Amino acid sequence: MRNTSANISAARQNLRRLITVRYIALAGQFLSLFFFSRIYPLGLPVTTITCLVIFFAALTLLTHWRSYLSVPISENEFCGHLLLDIFALTSVMYFSGGATNPFISYYLVPISIAAITLPAVMTWSLTGVSLAAYSSLVFFNYPLESLAPHSAHGAVNGASGTVHAGNLHILGMWINFALSAGLITYFVVRMADALRRQEVELSAQKEEQMQDEQLLAIATQAASAAHELGTPLNTMKLIIDDFEDSQLNAAQLKDVGTLNQQIRRCHATLQNLIRAASVVEEGETPVSVSTYLSDLIDNWQLIRPDVHPALTIAHGCPPISACFHPVIQQSLQNLLNNAADASPQQIEINIGWDHRELHLEIRDYGPGITPEQAEKLGRPTTSNKPGGMGIGLFLSHNSLNRHGGQVSLTNIAEGGLLTSVVLPLRNVQDL
Repeated sequence: MRNTSANISAARQNLRRLITVRYIALAGQFLSLFFFSRIYPLGLPVTTITCLVIFFAALTLLTHWRSYLSVPISENEFCGHLLLDIFALTSVMYFSGGATNPFISYYLVPISIAAITLPAVMTWSLTGVSLAAYSSLVFFNYPLESLAPHSAHGAVNGASGTVHAGNLHILGMWINFALSAGLITYFVVRMADALRRQEVELSAQKEEQMQDEQLLAIATQAASAAHELGTPLNTMKLIIDDFEDSQLNAAQLKDVGTLNQQIRRCHATLQNLIRAASVVEEGETPVSVSTYLSDLIDNWQLIRPDVHPALTIAHGCPPISACFHPVIQQSLQNLLNNAADASPQQIEINIGWDHRELHLEIRDYGPGITPEQAEKLGRPTTSNKPGGMGIGLFLSHNSLNRHGGQVSLTNIAEGGLLTSVVLPLRNVQDL
């Protein structure tokens, strides 16, 4: 697979950008070292600084190689690279005048990078380390007379050219750095957090828009199917009625009755589909929760007479009524059908409710779901069932979510799948 920017994680891209910054800083250090040792000597310990710069250049090349490994780059690792930059800067600054070096403000670069890319805790930690390093360079450094502020700037002890904490120039630079570092950390961290939240919200909105488009396409096809199925169902009903008037034996009459029952069920399903499309506000008529669930199971049993579930209703459920949108019944039936397809011989259904929520658990003893299927929950997938269209779970998940419900699928260690549904009850009234 090609290593395009779309396939590279944000941490990996940030590390490569940091490496680019390092290359620029190393080039500047080599040029400065050459200029201030050959053209305009300042009395630098050239050998020591050269060894340090070469050492950090080698570390940069090693980091460059690391950025192309397949091992993920964590935030902790990236924070460690920034700490290494602070250590490298401190080492070079120590041998080139300490806090009097005009490039001391370079500490703000790793602080700014951390504020943009890392969490607030790590950013404040790096800010504290940078401030501590800067403060230590005020007291401990390899002094350079040409970089030391003159006594005219105000030395407390009156020692002209001496670098110490009482020098107003050094103290002013330190205060400026501390304020700058604090402001950058505070404001940039808040801005970066806001950008991250916006990115998450935009991603969620994009995902929701895609699901809306998929649902609209499915709804359009469903409406078309409902219109086209009405005529053949009516034709089948007329033919079945003619058979009932004919001379048939008992077995044939039983079959005709079964066909009649299934046709009525198809008609009822189409009517529910039409009613679901026309309902604007859910909950036109409150119904008893116990009656609603009983009808739900009975209607599902008409469709799946071969399945005999073990039904358990929790004790102490209050006698209440609530409003249910028409799509909820079909959504729950889809989940029951999935369980029946997975293990038609053994299904357990546990139901309970209170004044706020309805809880439904469906336990089957089938093969469960794979991690890939779990990741695609809420999106249309290719069904692995004979004749399956792969949209039943997608419709159930999204329909229940749109009415405040939650669906979770959990593989059971002993085998099988537990489907849990939590649905808030609307317009609850005591009976």
